Amino acid sequence: MANCDSIFKVFDEEIILHDSRRKSLKKSRKALRRRIKTYFKEEKPGEIKPKFHGQGSFMMGIAINPIPKVVIEDEEEVTKYKYDVDDGVYFIGKESDRKSVQTYHNWIWDAVDGHTDTPPVDKNTCIRVIYHDGHNIDLPIYFLVKGDEDAVPQLAHKAKSWLDSDPREFVTWFTDQADAHEQLRSLVRYLKAWADYQNDQSGTRKMPIGMVMTIWAAENARYNERDDIALRDTLQAIRDTLTIAFECKRPTVPAGENLLDDYKHKDYFLGRLDAFLEAAKQAVNETNQKTACGKWQTHLGPRFPCRLAEDKDTGARAFGAPAIITENAKSA
Repeated sequence: MANCDSIFKVFDEEIILHDSRRKSLKKSRKALRRRIKTYFKEEKPGEIKPKFHGQGSFMMGIAINPIPKVVIEDEEEVTKYKYDVDDGVYFIGKESDRKSVQTYHNWIWDAVDGHTDTPPVDKNTCIRVIYHDGHNIDLPIYFLVKGDEDAVPQLAHKAKSWLDSDPREFVTWFTDQADAHEQLRSLVRYLKAWADYQNDQSGTRKMPIGMVMTIWAAENARYNERDDIALRDTLQAIRDTLTIAFECKRPTVPAGENLLDDYKHKDYFLGRLDAFLEAAKQAVNETNQKTACGKWQTHLGPRFPCRLAEDKDTGARAFGAPAIITENAKSA
C-alpha cells in the first residue's frame, strides 16, 4: 500500500499561511486598530470607545495561502492573493448608549477611509478594507451590553439589524478540539485547499465557505497516524453525514443556524466530494506512491508535491492501515 503521509506533511507546510504573511497581517491589523482608536478619540470623544478581538481562521491556525490570481491592472500583470482576515470591533456599554447599525458602520468606514488606496466597502456584515495585494481585512461590528453576564454580542447587520453572534465562542469550540488532536488543523487545511483549487478551476460554481469545511471536519474527523488515511476516512464520514441531511449547523451562537441555507451548488459539491472520496480510496489502496500521489493531486491541485513521490511498487494492495480510534470514531 502506497504511503503518502510524508507528502501530505510537506503539502501542509506549503499551504499553511506563512509566518511572513502572518506577521504582515498582524502589522496591518495593529495599524487599523490604531487608526480606529485615533478616530474615536479625536472625532467621537463622547462615544463608547471600541475594543477589538481577532476571530476566524487566522486565530484558529487554519488559514491557508490562497492560490494566487493573475489580473491585469494598468496593462500589466499583477498577482493577487484573495483571502479575508477578520477582526471584530466591539462596543461595550449600556443599552441606552447603543446607536443604530448604520451609524456604527458609518463611523468605522470613516475611521478607515484612506488607509489604503482602495476605498473601504460597507458590506452587510462588516466594513472591508482592501489591500493592494488582493487580501482584505474585514471589520465586523458588535455591541455587547455591559454588566450583563448573560449578554451575547450582537452583530451589526445592515440587512437583518442586530443578530446574536459570538465568533469568540466558535474559536474556543474549535481550538479545544484541535489542541486535543493537532491533526484536526491539518485536516481542515487540506479541505480548504481542496475547495480553493476547485473554486479556481470551476468558474461560477463555488464550494462551501471555509467555516463550513471547518465544522464538517471537526464533527467528522477520523484521526490516524497517517494524514492520507485520516483524510480519506474523514471524507467518508462527511459524505455519510450529508447523506442523512445536506446541512451544516453552527455549533455556537447562533447555535443551530444552517450555514448552507443560501448555498446554491449542492449537486456540484456532492459530485466533487464523491470524486475526491473515490480518488482517496484508490490512492490509499495503491501500490505505487507516484500513482497514488497523482490521484491526490488531481483534486488538491499542482501544489500537492508529487515531485517527492517515488515511482516504485511497495507491495500488495491493502485496504488501509489500522486507524487510531477516537471518541468521534467510537460514536460514528
